[in-house]
Amino acid sequence: QVQLVESGGGLVQPGGSLTLSCAASGFTSDNYAIGWFRQAPGKEREGVSCINRRARITYSADSVKGRFTISRDNAKNTASLQMSSLKPEDTAVYYCAAGRICTATGGMIGSDYWGPGTQVTVSS
Repeated sequence: QVQLVESGGGLVQPGGSLTLSCAASGFTSDNYAIGWFRQAPGKEREGVSCINRRARITYSADSVKGRFTISRDNAKNTASLQMSSLKPEDTAVYYCAAGRICTATGGMIGSDYWGPGTQVTVSS
């Protein structure tokens, strides 16, 4: 059974940090690019960060560059998103996805698998 499961979401104050994790099972994740997406209430889902299959190249949206870092451990079938200097506008449900190729703006082409999402709320 193919599955992606996110964890690590929660409530954090502005300026704080949070690390999200994504665990993959049922498929070989190192055959796929891994991306993090988010969707805020009333807004479309947007790509945040993406990492290619061999973890050598990463891409991020301009809104998170310098604040978010994506990584992956192919041996463990996991990926992470380290978020720092969080802002209220980062509040959203965050999803990890496995797909074919990253885009230059942190999105992904051909997203085959998705996790159910984890809520991140940045508020004082």
